Amino acid sequence: MTDVLSRIIDDVRAKTPPRGMTTRIIAIDGPGGSGKTTLADRLSRELAGAPILHTDDFASWENPINWWPRVIAEALEPLARNELARFRRSEWEQKQQEQWSEVAPSEFVILEGVTASRDAFRPFLTYSIWIETPRDLRLRRGIERDGEELRAQWEEWMAEEDQYVARAKPHENVDLVLRGDKDLWT
Repeated sequence: MTDVLSRIIDDVRAKTPPRGMTTRIIAIDGPGGSGKTTLADRLSRELAGAPILHTDDFASWENPINWWPRVIAEALEPLARNELARFRRSEWEQKQQEQWSEVAPSEFVILEGVTASRDAFRPFLTYSIWIETPRDLRLRRGIERDGEELRAQWEEWMAEEDQYVARAKPHENVDLVLRGDKDLWT
């Protein structure tokens, strides 16, 4: 295990969940292509398979930022009550069938994705991480994952993220800021 992962795990284990909650929710935030999913997958393995709740299951190309009330109502509030979170996943592709997901309360749940540490989610969070990664690397990762034909959508998405980051300054209100271009957790 890397030093970064050891530090996160030690920090999270030392914290108690918000009042009335038994699940410790760890937010991994940052712009698209910054390395959030990779860190969430690795942290999940280190935390005995902690469930991962992806903000991409709520967002879409048409709504990259303002889907957050659904996360609160359908995921965070049920988890805060120690209940199963059940929600319909966003359709990123036109022909995608309706899909439902569930996240059970557990000792740890990882909330991973763009705006995962937003102000509205903070009452539910035990620990939050911001991943800072250069724009050109994030765009390259996004194009490699989604294909060159989605470059225009990626550029629009990144412009929406830039506005959110400038307005909300999420990196100023987290427990830990990491560099996403340094392979600190792989």
